[in-house]
Amino acid sequence: MSSDVEATPLHESLIEPAVDIAPPKPKPLPVSAGERVASVDVLRGVALLGILAMNIIAFAWPMAAYGDPLRGAGFTGTDRVVWVFNHLIFDGKMMTIFSMLFGAGLVLMGDRADARGASLAWTYYRRVLWLLLFGALHGYFLWFGDILFLYAQCGLVLYPFRRRSAPTLIIVGILAMSVMVTIGATVHGGLNFLETTSTRAQTARQAGERPTKFQAWIDEVWTQTIVPKVDMSLEKKAEASAKEIETFRGSYAGIVRHNFKELIRGQTFGFVFFTVWMIGGRMLFGMGLMKMGVFAARRSRRFYIWMVALGYGLGLPLLAYDTYSLIQNNFGYKVFLPSQYLINYVGSLVVALGHIGVVMLICKSGAIPWLTQRLAAVGRMALTNYLMQSVICTTIFYGWGFGLFATLNRTALAGIVLAIWAFQLLMSPLWLRFFRFGPAEWLWRALTYWRLQPMRPLMEPS
Repeated sequence: MSSDVEATPLHESLIEPAVDIAPPKPKPLPVSAGERVASVDVLRGVALLGILAMNIIAFAWPMAAYGDPLRGAGFTGTDRVVWVFNHLIFDGKMMTIFSMLFGAGLVLMGDRADARGASLAWTYYRRVLWLLLFGALHGYFLWFGDILFLYAQCGLVLYPFRRRSAPTLIIVGILAMSVMVTIGATVHGGLNFLETTSTRAQTARQAGERPTKFQAWIDEVWTQTIVPKVDMSLEKKAEASAKEIETFRGSYAGIVRHNFKELIRGQTFGFVFFTVWMIGGRMLFGMGLMKMGVFAARRSRRFYIWMVALGYGLGLPLLAYDTYSLIQNNFGYKVFLPSQYLINYVGSLVVALGHIGVVMLICKSGAIPWLTQRLAAVGRMALTNYLMQSVICTTIFYGWGFGLFATLNRTALAGIVLAIWAFQLLMSPLWLRFFRFGPAEWLWRALTYWRLQPMRPLMEPS
């Protein structure tokens, strides 16, 4: 009996399966030591340490003192020098850099996943959602100034932009940051309108005339509701600070209640009107700079020199004017608001670019390796070091620790900052000599990739 189908030898049928089996799909993996970008780690370390120079005020004094030095921590002699230096060099600049690097991290993760042919989306969102939980625990149960939750919120909307070109990311980032300028200008303009209308109503009464119903209503709103909040008397300021001081010198339960009250508002309305535009815009801007090779120190030396020249040449004079204006007007709301949404807001972005240029020039030249290596170690353990700063500072200042809240001036606080810097610069490289990750980074990676990560350093091939 014949057949049109040729017989297949038995040994061939065993060797060659009839159905093709697809190879397993590659999965994203944690970054290895060889894949790290040293200059990014150095810059992250600089930003993390610099953030503490500003956060220390929020740890040690009522939050009002963070923006208004007349509300606490001293503003004469060396205290004034410390505030001016921080305002010019650190305030807003370090958080700008740190936010940019968060966006740069998404670009790095995407590049590594693409090189392996792996899908990044689910791994990325797991990573961000765990960060959201870390931020919630940190903010509600330790320190209300937490930034991790806000970064994670922005990170949730960042992923779709990862394949956009560098120019697109930079433009969209600038546009997003500009929304804050618009919101701030609207609020400032609204306050000016209310004050002007109220003044007209009062002027009419003084002249024996009757103000319009609208003017009378605005006058009541302005004098009874707005002024007590934006232009508080010294007595009201002292009263508000006294309540906060009592809270943070008190029990742990009272501090947690305060944290919940403060954070709920900031993580809802604050996210819509503030965080997503300011921080999210900086992240997009950072993604664009990463795609340009700026953070990887891959641009020319001339490029970074121009960054420094423009960053400091334009930004520092703007901030010097801002500093003078704030001091001359006793940090009143009429100058404080423009500082926050325009002068310091824009100036900080420009000066931050100057800071980045300096760090990249140092990394390219290989100068001061004893310092850059330590800064890189701090940057590799950024999450651990950030949380450690909170543990150390809340222990020093809060009632459940040494209870020094609202007792130390800015000069003394600067000394504490320097001590913590020294400790983390010494501790971080020592830890990484024996372990691959900081403890918080290890936990974050284990939860992100659903498996325990080896803590001991892997032997790199020679």
